[in-house]
Amino acid sequence: MLEEKILNDYKEAMKARDALKSSVLSFLRADLMNLAVAKKKNALDDPEAVSVIKKQIKQRQDSIEQFTKGNRLEMAEKEKSELEILKAYLPPELAEDEVKKVIAQVVSETGASSMKDMGRVMKEVNAKLAGQADGKLVAELVKQSLSNPA
Repeated sequence: MLEEKILNDYKEAMKARDALKSSVLSFLRADLMNLAVAKKKNALDDPEAVSVIKKQIKQRQDSIEQFTKGNRLEMAEKEKSELEILKAYLPPELAEDEVKKVIAQVVSETGASSMKDMGRVMKEVNAKLAGQADGKLVAELVKQSLSNPA
């Protein structure tokens, strides 16, 4: 399980005195525990853990953007390092071609023909991909697919 791997990596980082990695994993473990308590579970399953990791990744990306705008480059670099540590725990993302295939399949299954159907298509595509692709990329490709159908 992903949660166990994070715990083991956290222990290793502590033993190796890797302050950055142990700090990042400590915050991640806290978020995982908070969600588990909120859901009244002892441990989260992998999709729930991935959603927590993605939330933290999004926070880091927003921070990097803000620090870069504010000309705080040293802080942006620290956030980038933390981001790389977190990305290591995500399942590998699908290539753009694979995502396009899934979108084309969903569009044909649902009979979607215009932008009005985007919500329905996005829901189906996200269910099939289950976190294996970036949400912004998926939304962009669905828009392209629906605005100029082949």
